[in-house]
Amino acid sequence: MTESAPLAVELRKVTKRFPGVVANRDIDLRVRRGEVHAIVGENGAGKSTLMKTLYGMHRPDEGQILVDGREIVLRSPNDAIAAGIGMVHQHFMLADNFTVLENVVLGQEPRRGPRLDRAEARRRIREISDAYAFGIDPDALVEDLGVGDRQRVEIAKVLYRGARILILDEPTAVLVPQEVDELFANLAELKREGLTVIFISHKLDEVRKVADSITVIRRGTTVGEADPRTTTARQLAEMMVGSELPTPETRESTVREAAALVVSEVTVHAPDGRALVDDVSFTVHEGEVVGIAGVEGNGQSELVDAIMGLRPLVAGSVRLGTHDVSAWSTRRRRESGLAFIPEDRHRQGMLLDASLWENRVLGHQTQAPSVRGPFIDRRGARADTARIMREYDVRAPSPDTPAVALSGGNQQKLIVGREMSGRPRLLIAAHPTRGVDVGAQAKIWELLRQARAEGLGIVLISADLDELIGLSDSLAVMLRGRIVATLDPTGITPEELGGHMTGGRGGTTAPGATPAGATRAGGGVAS
Repeated sequence: MTESAPLAVELRKVTKRFPGVVANRDIDLRVRRGEVHAIVGENGAGKSTLMKTLYGMHRPDEGQILVDGREIVLRSPNDAIAAGIGMVHQHFMLADNFTVLENVVLGQEPRRGPRLDRAEARRRIREISDAYAFGIDPDALVEDLGVGDRQRVEIAKVLYRGARILILDEPTAVLVPQEVDELFANLAELKREGLTVIFISHKLDEVRKVADSITVIRRGTTVGEADPRTTTARQLAEMMVGSELPTPETRESTVREAAALVVSEVTVHAPDGRALVDDVSFTVHEGEVVGIAGVEGNGQSELVDAIMGLRPLVAGSVRLGTHDVSAWSTRRRRESGLAFIPEDRHRQGMLLDASLWENRVLGHQTQAPSVRGPFIDRRGARADTARIMREYDVRAPSPDTPAVALSGGNQQKLIVGREMSGRPRLLIAAHPTRGVDVGAQAKIWELLRQARAEGLGIVLISADLDELIGLSDSLAVMLRGRIVATLDPTGITPEELGGHMTGGRGGTTAPGATPAGATRAGGGVAS
């Protein structure tokens, strides 16, 4: 790719309005053929809206869209696909109980008479996999795949449909460093074949590593372009939000003697009897952040469910403060001071079609200010939602705005504000900054640090290894449902932590680590 390469995509003065808000205003974007072009900006800056417009999910109110130098009108994603544009969304759209082949061809099935031509579909998928070094098996069940493989299946889906321009929305949000490197190698293969990639990300170091050029969007309009070879992450952050790049580093210890949470020998089974969580023990003290590291699918989600009371225990116990809550309902645990930032805000944290104040009530419908006597207190809930919007910088017209109208980062800040508002004693924070910009990320980090200093115990689960290392007082690594190591975050690098997560360290421990199983003798993760 050179600066003289023809333009694959050009947007001229694109404007998109929604009731009460201008999401995009006079956007200009130029993406050259055969390059990886990154788009960065705050949550709510208009990146997703712009890409959905390019993918035919929205129609612009003003402006022009040109593909390969020709102006086109996109009325639907089908029009975009016909124009050679494909999009891989941040939240994968795969059917877990289907094979890779069935997911890839869904809606575009090759036929032999009335039947699906599986041989032809398999041939084409293997051809795509081999051409771009994806290494995917057409006959594998999607539910058996890791996150990185699922992402490659999503990319294969759009390539199968003939896409020459790929839009990737936050593609590294759920990947560990080794998987990020594999993705970037795949993108290099795509480039070599002449494909064009538009890459949306909040991870500025990754943007600088993979992108050939960068466009920065702020508050709905383009504010400039940047060359990743000469622009630092700090300079990009300043272009995005007008401030320096934040770090998650925690300064002084605030760990107290009292235990906020004690998980003892907890085991959770799948319906078929497999151990999803296998004899896990750890302790979280007041004022302590215990990070749980692990490649997704190794039992972290099931462990969270067990602590929340969403899955039954086969063995072991969960103690919140001085109370054994193992037999308590989720509601009773919540009322006793257990707060929860879920890993999937859409599935577990919000009602997208409901208003912000109604989402403020969720999980707190028996407590002030959400109720007055036996009834929901709408006035109190609205007033407290307005307070959360001010204090947590949730950008929306009013508490009556539907949650679906907010960007992902603003949805996340609302959830964080809701969960921190009841003065909890323990917070489970699962991927608390997933999909948020550097400004929102810094705000959430500071809120967690403040709450920790005030004595809140925190269980932190994150795919951002810098976040885990920077915020945690101690780290536990989960692999295949077990805690395989406990680590001192002051003495480990992201690469070393990633090695433990994938089992690559072969039972050895990193600096500051204790051997697998050592937590049980002392009753928990050392602090």
